[in-house]
Amino acid sequence: MRLFIAIKVPQFQKLNDVYNEIKLSGADVKLVETDNIHITLIFIGEVPDNKVDLVKEAVSLLQFNKFKIAMKGMGAFPSITKPRVVWVGISEGFPQLREIRSFLLKELRSRGIRPEDEKEFVPHITLGRVKGPSNLFNLANVINQHYNDYFGDFIVDKVILYKSTLTPKGPIYDEILGVAGK
Repeated sequence: MRLFIAIKVPQFQKLNDVYNEIKLSGADVKLVETDNIHITLIFIGEVPDNKVDLVKEAVSLLQFNKFKIAMKGMGAFPSITKPRVVWVGISEGFPQLREIRSFLLKELRSRGIRPEDEKEFVPHITLGRVKGPSNLFNLANVINQHYNDYFGDFIVDKVILYKSTLTPKGPIYDEILGVAGK
């Protein structure tokens, strides 16, 4: 089972507007479905069925206070000139996200679960993945135009363990377990 732990991002008009601008740019970008927008805390990867309960157990131990996430700025990884991932930044809520991630990593590791993404954590919201070189100049213009924009904020009141099923039309995310904040 392909698993990840994330925070669901509610829909915002400003994000929808940027989606439309990316589409109109003509760039070859596979956008994340608006219902699937999230902040990944940990991408665990493939987990054998007999270890899924260990992941659930680790996630269920999480306790956190509700907190605010502010979405600000737009960019691309690894860079605007060679984009592979188009993202919106997070300007508030970093410490809480890092604390939650650290706790979950410790709990997963103590159960023998080794997540695939143990590199440095850079909280962001992925809007899409660049699939080819078409119209990258136009895409860079969209990113630069919104480089410092404020996209909105929301209260994080739930951390979710998701199952990701890959399909030709894109991934399907199913909530396996949600942990509510206080």
